[in-house]
Amino acid sequence: MGKLAVYKYVAMMFLIVQIIVTIFTFEALFGGDVNPIGHSARAMLVYILPLLIVANVLLLVYWLIRRRWIFAIIPVVTIACSIPYMGTLFQIRNVDKEAESQAGLKIATYNVAMFGRETSGFKALDILAEVRRQKVDILCLQEYNETSGDKKNSESYKEYFPHMQMGRDDMVIFSRYPIKGNKTILFDDTNNSAMWADVDVNGQVIRVFNVHLQTTGISRTMHQAAKMQMQNYDISNSRLLSAIFGNYTLGMYFRASQATIVANEKRKSEKPCIVCGDFNDVPYSYVYNTMLGNMVDGFKECGSGFMYTFRGAKSVRIDYIFHDQSLKGLTYYKGETNNSDHYPVYMKIAM
Repeated sequence: MGKLAVYKYVAMMFLIVQIIVTIFTFEALFGGDVNPIGHSARAMLVYILPLLIVANVLLLVYWLIRRRWIFAIIPVVTIACSIPYMGTLFQIRNVDKEAESQAGLKIATYNVAMFGRETSGFKALDILAEVRRQKVDILCLQEYNETSGDKKNSESYKEYFPHMQMGRDDMVIFSRYPIKGNKTILFDDTNNSAMWADVDVNGQVIRVFNVHLQTTGISRTMHQAAKMQMQNYDISNSRLLSAIFGNYTLGMYFRASQATIVANEKRKSEKPCIVCGDFNDVPYSYVYNTMLGNMVDGFKECGSGFMYTFRGAKSVRIDYIFHDQSLKGLTYYKGETNNSDHYPVYMKIAM
């Protein structure tokens, strides 16, 4: 009787854990539908959604081993409902090797991290060589630095990209096609911004958005904490965690507001749009859903494999290319260059 009581107790504990994990998973799946301002706890669950899905898989294995078929239905349903989310990170499809040779518009987005602020211009030229090799037609750069020592990077780029439009400070769009109009979109209380340029592609004008939304602030907080510790200041774990949480929450609020501004600007356009850039946020978040709207996520349409675009300690997808439903994607992939803490993202669109 003692062993049976223990067995029932353990099974009950696992069932309680399963219910909690399931509730959190569904809250996370729909957390991106609510503005994080006023719903920060629910919005934050989106960021641990991969862990929640893994927890559901482990619990499913447990129920199958225990042959508790009825309880196994719970994680099966939960995992099935998570498939659309998983599709934003991983796609199983055969890559069409002939797609790159089809006629179309090749666009790329890349956060170049100020080219490492190096003065030789080597990184800028290395990136230019790579985008030429990829036969890019429109290049959207974030954290762009115009000067490398006494040289202007745009002078190096203009032979391949004869058309260029600067946004605010570190935002630029290079194009092999004429630019017919443009606008810089400023955000309050931040150096981040967005812009758009109307590009005339053989008579068809497409509005290309280049976006750089608010950063999380975690790296800055960790750097400041390390600096204070070197100066013999006492930094407790609780204070550090509180600062990290505060900065991340504040960044989340900023990004939500900025995404709404860009989405409203996009709705005004009568031209087909392509939206790309560094959103500093994960799929299924409020920012992702707001920026996507009724557009098409290029990776879900024609990407393959596991997609992540940040080269830091956490492999997350925060750089995107979306397009109007009137356009059709052919290829979507990330580059493997190591010139920044981000990877470049490439997409070819049929024209």
